[in-house]
Amino acid sequence: MENEAIPIHLRVEYPFSSNRFSLPDGNGCHYLDEGEGPVVLMLHGNPTWSFYYRNLVKHLSSIGYRCIVPDHIGCGLSDKPQEYPYTLSRHIRNLECLLSHLEVQKFSLIVHDWGGAIGMGLATEHMEAVEKITILNTAAFLSKRIPLRIRICKTPVVGEFITRAFNAFAWPATWMSVTKKMSRSIKEGYLLPYNSWKNRIATWRFVQDIPLCSCHKSYNRLEQIDQKLSKLADKPMQIIWGGKDFCFDDSFYHEWVSRFPNAEADYLKDAGHYVLEDEAGSIEFKIETFLKS
Repeated sequence: MENEAIPIHLRVEYPFSSNRFSLPDGNGCHYLDEGEGPVVLMLHGNPTWSFYYRNLVKHLSSIGYRCIVPDHIGCGLSDKPQEYPYTLSRHIRNLECLLSHLEVQKFSLIVHDWGGAIGMGLATEHMEAVEKITILNTAAFLSKRIPLRIRICKTPVVGEFITRAFNAFAWPATWMSVTKKMSRSIKEGYLLPYNSWKNRIATWRFVQDIPLCSCHKSYNRLEQIDQKLSKLADKPMQIIWGGKDFCFDDSFYHEWVSRFPNAEADYLKDAGHYVLEDEAGSIEFKIETFLKS
């Protein structure tokens, strides 16, 4: 799916130029590259895509920042291969390839949901390149906490069927992940890339890749990230947290604050998992202030 496939009425929300990069395995990675200045790398999770960061990109790119926002393989406007190792390690490697292609030497990092593990995987391997970090309702450490509704989607056969046949992950997220009702067009924007069984492959595979035991293929990689997180303690960090998150509940927030007591913590008690949606119009300035400080 290319930018040209985005309906006219959604281009008002998502008016960006389409950029594509061919990864070494031949798959095309779509990304936004807007504005000029210090680089801000924004990483989305599941089941969102670069659309999640649209308002932040508009704001920061207009005040002197270069915003780079990739769609992970299988997500958004990137290719959606059916036979592919949708693992944490591969997503980190893809990100390294993109930054090398763009010759990015320094960047600030903004992460949400799965973007936390992917972004911190990148950051702990390239600490010298990281300038500042903004955490938005995510995790990058081992945990066995998982909501029942996600655990159901994770089950073999049944989980894949309801996730891919009925969009029972991305669609419910448009109302379960917010406390302020989304408009019809915004919901359409979130769901646009996930409109068929084939195009929902990564939605399912991201859920599969949640490591809950040491036998899981991504457990060791997440454990490595977990053990290296403390090395980022000297980086300026901002934690902005939606307090009504059904997935990443307050225990995750307290874990981040405990590990990074010097971080600027902003707990938004009435916001949900899609904190950028519930706090649109104000959160952009919180992040701007942090980046400028």
